[in-house]
Amino acid sequence: MFCYQCQETAFGTGCVVRGVCGKQPATAHLMDLLLFSLKGVGVVATLLNEHHIDVPAKTDKVIVDGLFSTITNANFDNESISAKITNALDCKRSLVELAKDNGLEVSSLDAVALEVAPEDYEARGREVGVLKEEDENLRSLKELTMYGLKGMAAYYEHADRLGHTNREIIRFMERALATVASPSATEEQLLQLVLETGKYGVDVMALLDKANTDSFGQPEATHVNIGVGNKPGILISGHDLADIEQLLEQTQGTGVDVYTHGEMLPAHYYPRLKKYSNLVGNYGNAWWKQKEEFSHFNGPIIFTTNCIVPPLPNANYKDRVFTANSTGYPGWKHIPTDARGRKDFSEVIEMARHCQAPDALEQGEIVGGFAHNQVVALADQVVEAVKSGAIRKFVVMSGCDGRMKSRNYYTDFAKALPKDVVILTSGCAKYKYNKLNLGDINGIPRVLDAGQCNDSYTWVVVALKLKEIFGVESVNQLPIVFNIAWYEQKAVIVLLALLSLGIKNIHIGPTLPAFVSPAVLKVLQSNFGLGTITTVDEDVKTMIS
Repeated sequence: MFCYQCQETAFGTGCVVRGVCGKQPATAHLMDLLLFSLKGVGVVATLLNEHHIDVPAKTDKVIVDGLFSTITNANFDNESISAKITNALDCKRSLVELAKDNGLEVSSLDAVALEVAPEDYEARGREVGVLKEEDENLRSLKELTMYGLKGMAAYYEHADRLGHTNREIIRFMERALATVASPSATEEQLLQLVLETGKYGVDVMALLDKANTDSFGQPEATHVNIGVGNKPGILISGHDLADIEQLLEQTQGTGVDVYTHGEMLPAHYYPRLKKYSNLVGNYGNAWWKQKEEFSHFNGPIIFTTNCIVPPLPNANYKDRVFTANSTGYPGWKHIPTDARGRKDFSEVIEMARHCQAPDALEQGEIVGGFAHNQVVALADQVVEAVKSGAIRKFVVMSGCDGRMKSRNYYTDFAKALPKDVVILTSGCAKYKYNKLNLGDINGIPRVLDAGQCNDSYTWVVVALKLKEIFGVESVNQLPIVFNIAWYEQKAVIVLLALLSLGIKNIHIGPTLPAFVSPAVLKVLQSNFGLGTITTVDEDVKTMIS
């Protein structure tokens, strides 16, 4: 196997024995074949689009679900991945027949011609992985696009489940897959594709923002309980807000409480979800601590999206975990979605009723809910604080958390920031500092949490609003700096989105991506000033002075 899509990739070069995430070689080979199959779907779908022939709607789901399933920590179940390969191959065959029926000549590319029996999926997957592209720079640009597409697919799936779609985004994903599959694509074409991926990244985050706010209302500044009650509970993790609403509906009156975990914390910020009295708090911290924290929860756990850490063989919670949507894990029951987009959580609820209440990990509250609507409502207060000098600078510290000790940098960086600097955050990176007592500036909290990783869109909206208010020509002229932590592919699409908007001098860490070749890195540094982190003292001096 060879995989280098996440920040923890072995030795900073690539996982070749097994994934640091826990992914086994067989799973990696199946995922490689799934992605190769999707490239074939993209090639034929793009041909149909170019000739204005309608691509069947089911193609959208095949592409989005297939890409999302291969995100780090999303799906470890070989049976599930194999089924998605079969769906992709069936989809491609249907598109080929549609093209031929319309008199079109179909490409003979390997990804289109691919035919393989299920028993040979793993063996074929060994031949079509990342290293199939031998040119280092072409490979780097192609993988940068692919990882951006995976993040885009994750956000698109959440929006789609709330009834919000955008055919132009899907057409771009099909075209991007086709371009990556092309052996004739040049470095210049692929670099432009990377930036275009970022542009559609902005579009998909805007789509999801609208889906969330139309469905659940505008997020509000909210104090969230981090303690526990005395009733049995269900812990829901991941990112899917449609799922938590259905779970809250179905647990009403059952005597079972619902707790959020990790990136599901922002559910507490939405008015429509806050109305449920059985939504009692947030349990634990970021995804990587789940092995120790889940053992104390006592009740069932639901993964709605990625962020699964394979449990130890003797883990006391491994028999009470459920998966949903694009996620999967061997031995864990998968909760299906019916034709109406609904899930039946009755089995989970019944299990919870016979469990003890969660053990307390901590007590108190944390504050969040500062999405763009809430921050813009504070615009006059913020502008006055900037003009008076009470606020010197804003630091965007969005992105991912992770288990590497080097990530303690972000906690230390937050502590070391001068007291006239405000942190703008979203994603699970916030768990490195959202429980610190950093105070406020004239009533404005020094840590403003917008929500999930996709809510990094908030800081785009806020930056553009401040650009308008202060009358500057570029966001880069504002007192805003970007110090982004990354782990997996949703952070990649956020980074590409920022680059597509022309935002420069972004720092990312704790390390640069292994999939960015030296030549590609040089281009990103030259055009955008992209850099990494150094030491806390040096970076505070560089970014804030």
